[in-house]
Amino acid sequence: MGQPVAVTERPTGTPGVVRFDLNRSLTGMGHERYHSGVEVTGDRPPDVVARRLFERGGVREVHIFSNTVTVTLDEGAAADGIREMLENLYVHYLPGVQPSIPA
Repeated sequence: MGQPVAVTERPTGTPGVVRFDLNRSLTGMGHERYHSGVEVTGDRPPDVVARRLFERGGVREVHIFSNTVTVTLDEGAAADGIREMLENLYVHYLPGVQPSIPA
């Protein structure tokens, strides 16, 4: 269950920087910046996005403002799979995964 997020990937004029526009806000009107090598704490949606991106690898910096996620990639890294990761942010039950049912 859960609902997929509609994501549009947009190139920027800066090599190694990719922008993703989502159909829902992650931060409201606040800016959130995350840097590689700095632990991401918290469980808010922008924290989860940043943590997943850094776990994926190849990401130097993440900036989230409202419904826009801007990713600065490591030199030579590609953005492959990031759009799909954002689309599945709120999908909780994936095919082949047994949902947990509290007793």
